[in-house]
Amino acid sequence: MTLEHQRLEESRTGQVSWKRWGPYLSERQWGTVREDYSAYGQAWDDFPHDQARSRAYRWGEDGIAGISDDRQLICFAIALWNGHDSILKERMFGLTGNQGNHGEDVKEYYFYLDSTPTHSYMKYLYKYPQAEYPYTWLVEENQRRGRGAFEFELLDTNIFAENRYFDVFVEYAKASADDILIEIHTVNRGSETATLHLLPTLWFRNTWSWGDSKKKPILKALNSHNSYQRIEANHPELGQRWLYCQSDASTKLSNRVPLLFTENETNYKRLYNVENSSPYLKDGINNYVVHGQKEAVNFNGSGTKVSPYYLLNLRAGETQTIKLRLCDRPNLAQPLDSEFDQIFQGRKTEADEFYHKITPFQMSDDLRNIQRQAFAGMLWTKQYYYYDVTRWLNGDATMPAPPPQRQQGRNHQWKHFESIDVLSMPDKWEYPWFAAWDLAFHCIPLAMIDPEFAKNQLDLMTREWYMHPNGQIPAYEWAFGDVNPPVHAWATWRVYQIEQKMWGRRDRTFLERIFQKLLLNFTWWVNRKDTEGNNVFEGGFLGLDNIGVFDRSAPLPTGGYIEQADGTSWMGMYCLNMLTIALELALENPVYEDMATKFFEHFIYIADAINNIGGEGTRLWDEEDGFFYDVLRLPNNERLPLKVRSMVGLIPLFAVTTLEPDLLEKLPNFKKRVDWFIENRPDLRVNVACMETKGMGERRLLAIVNPDKLPRILAKMLDEQEFLSDHGIRALSRYHLEHPYIFTATGNSYRVDYEPAESSTGLFGGNSNWRGPIWFPVNYLLVESLQKFHHYLGNDFKVECPTNSGQMMTIWEVAAELEARMIHTFQKDESSYRPVYGSLELFQKDPHWQNYILFHEYFHGDNGAGIGASHQTGWTGLVAKLIQQCSEYGKVLSPS
Repeated sequence: MTLEHQRLEESRTGQVSWKRWGPYLSERQWGTVREDYSAYGQAWDDFPHDQARSRAYRWGEDGIAGISDDRQLICFAIALWNGHDSILKERMFGLTGNQGNHGEDVKEYYFYLDSTPTHSYMKYLYKYPQAEYPYTWLVEENQRRGRGAFEFELLDTNIFAENRYFDVFVEYAKASADDILIEIHTVNRGSETATLHLLPTLWFRNTWSWGDSKKKPILKALNSHNSYQRIEANHPELGQRWLYCQSDASTKLSNRVPLLFTENETNYKRLYNVENSSPYLKDGINNYVVHGQKEAVNFNGSGTKVSPYYLLNLRAGETQTIKLRLCDRPNLAQPLDSEFDQIFQGRKTEADEFYHKITPFQMSDDLRNIQRQAFAGMLWTKQYYYYDVTRWLNGDATMPAPPPQRQQGRNHQWKHFESIDVLSMPDKWEYPWFAAWDLAFHCIPLAMIDPEFAKNQLDLMTREWYMHPNGQIPAYEWAFGDVNPPVHAWATWRVYQIEQKMWGRRDRTFLERIFQKLLLNFTWWVNRKDTEGNNVFEGGFLGLDNIGVFDRSAPLPTGGYIEQADGTSWMGMYCLNMLTIALELALENPVYEDMATKFFEHFIYIADAINNIGGEGTRLWDEEDGFFYDVLRLPNNERLPLKVRSMVGLIPLFAVTTLEPDLLEKLPNFKKRVDWFIENRPDLRVNVACMETKGMGERRLLAIVNPDKLPRILAKMLDEQEFLSDHGIRALSRYHLEHPYIFTATGNSYRVDYEPAESSTGLFGGNSNWRGPIWFPVNYLLVESLQKFHHYLGNDFKVECPTNSGQMMTIWEVAAELEARMIHTFQKDESSYRPVYGSLELFQKDPHWQNYILFHEYFHGDNGAGIGASHQTGWTGLVAKLIQQCSEYGKVLSPS
């Protein structure tokens, strides 16, 4: 057991709160639903970036490379100024959903380089230009460009030319659960001396301005020492902490570093032309440093926000390091001496030991670096998420009453919702709020390194303060009532399995608790999304944004509704996930055999409905094309197949499981019921790959796609002119590049074209695209599904891969091929180029860029370049699991 494993065990058993402090700050609190108090939900406009430096946040805080306690009472982050910017760089800048030609987009370069699960060691890099940051240019140029053009990025402004920027590395190491060592390394990458204003900032989240009668905390300066200065933080709930700040000759600074104090309170004069009650405000440090307003900070040494002010002159290529220490120890004699350095080095070594223990298999240094940064991104994108919907709708006693329209607006049907938790975010800038189906995928790689946190995340989504009383799981804060694919049961089972394999624990209590809550959610799905009660599901949005001909969340222009191949298949998968969990629980409690039988029978009915061979209902399987399609059901009951070759037609592959013969022998009541069903219901058996035929190892197969349909679907999926790219499976077939799908209704044409990069439509904000790119979560499910098919079909069942190549592969080999192609997106090729960075020469060639990995939201369908949110390590972090299993199985990680 490594020391980090020991810390995780101490945290799990409640002995030591190693996770009390972590990277729980958001990277964007402005422009969120929580901070929006407008009448009609204009979140981007109600709290824009320009107000963020001056307006106190209500529900959370943001910062650069920041940390906080797990209730975000005390926050720490860095602020920077290059002497040219119009404002202090305290937070990441990006375009709003209305400003970007492809929706919201961060316009900064930063990287999560390392973190242990307890955050005993963390490392972060921010690249800060030395020239004036082009705020206006980025906004105006992106607004000028249409949806058919590329986004205008910070690199396109040439601001990093001749390496005129600073690398700012921020590292944290914990001496104990409440003793955090901080090092900030600043490097001048340019060829000339440059000045950097560095302001490490400690502040309190504003909890006292909202009418709760909460006592105001206080920061105050204490007597200074020759080598450091000390700030006391006194919070009525968290108690006392002390920040030690380096200040001695070794830093080329005077002995006393100025301590700039102000208050974390709104500047009403600047924003609303209303007089302020205090001269010291949230933007006080900004106004002092940038505008020279000496009266903006409190030199009497107290406030609720403080920055030690370091003025660093760095020669070309020079590195300077500043040390700080935030802890619960008030009288350290030498807080920043050689012991500090030894602790830091020890934590780095322990991090290496932990990850080598997690992944002991042979792999290249490049792959190990990719996996390590994927894990780092997963851990850095934890965030304190505070949102009390009732309080938010009604407003605060000390603030103006919210517009009455809000009572019938966004999330008004979720008044029970109250989150005060640390959650895994998709992306702490672009999506700084949880998304339920994203989170399910996050939990897979998280379970490898911290199964307790992964289980906690899945459990929270089903708790009564999250899940709606009717059983619906909240989707995301922009619309809790939207419908995402039901993957929670799948993630629950996989986390249970991963913990058992990698950590030697079988947490049946966790499994049973989630199962009981998912029974409510399953019932909600059946009652709300199966309009005709015929086991064909609509679902609506289902997380695939613009994949269809129509906006699936809106009323159809034709009237009627869509019977969805993916909605129905997701429910088939849900049935099998619940069946699998019930069978596991039944091994110790026979009551669950009845539940397993229920889900077995429900699956059979769903599989029959989607295939419907010889029936009179909706047939989502097209026998002529050998593919599944959505069907438009018109008000007159006419049914029209929507023949778009998309991921919708591949999702039926997800509904598959195999049952081991010894499991059936241990559960005789379940086996008896299954045998009766097979014998007595041949009308249903014909439309499903079911228990009748034994496969490899006497296993039984349950699947929507039977072995006769499987090769026909795979022929399209593995065709490089259709779905198969060098980097995974496209969300839409490349066939539609030359053959767009066009549907005409009410005098309007609705069309679907193959678009491998950004979306050319504004559906769902236009910031994501399912009409051609590669998405890791559904690709990951395809890999798992193929492995399950192989588990039943064995090595004798082979298909051509790629289609028309003449190369035959087992289904297991096909799955491995997909894994290799996905991993290859991030790997250096023979020219040391990474496909993820496309034509970005700086990332491809520069030694100070080329080994830092960004895990994008999705990837170009033809060349693998990263697109969408640039820090969505969340579900793209699945690459860490792919690397793990490929290395474990000894697969050569290069595509055929």
